[in-house]
Amino acid sequence: MSGCGYHQVGSAAHVPAGVRTLAVPLFQTRVQAYRTETDLTQAVVRELNTRTKYKVLTSTGDGTFAGSGASADAILRGTVLTESVSPLTYDPVSGQTSSYLVTITAQVVLTAHDGAVLYRNDAFSWREQYQSTQDLTGFLQEDGFAVKRLSRDFAQAVVSDMLESF
Repeated sequence: MSGCGYHQVGSAAHVPAGVRTLAVPLFQTRVQAYRTETDLTQAVVRELNTRTKYKVLTSTGDGTFAGSGASADAILRGTVLTESVSPLTYDPVSGQTSSYLVTITAQVVLTAHDGAVLYRNDAFSWREQYQSTQDLTGFLQEDGFAVKRLSRDFAQAVVSDMLESF
């Protein structure tokens, strides 16, 4: 089985053994959507903190990182490239949209302290469906909640892909 392509989980990691600290600055965005980049960044930081042994440094907003006076061994940067909300289903009686699909595509790059690219995905895409409010008198915009749910799943997938190459 040595040539079959199978390997143990974790044996194909993109992150070298010497990396102990990861800096995660706030994701950049190329879309005009409220807080998507913040939700994605927070979810990725939370996922790294709960699933890995790395010390995660987060951006303080002024270009420095909280949690350490020293620089990080690697930096995980993300950029939200697209975000779209599309009607998915319609109510046959009223003709109104009854559910939507939020789709976000982001670029994620992990770079070592020396500038070497350790991991890169230029089109990491994720989707989340949500139901729309049918009562227009108590209308509540649901796409923000869908983005938060999407962010958790997105973060799990990014960290898994980055660490396990799957």
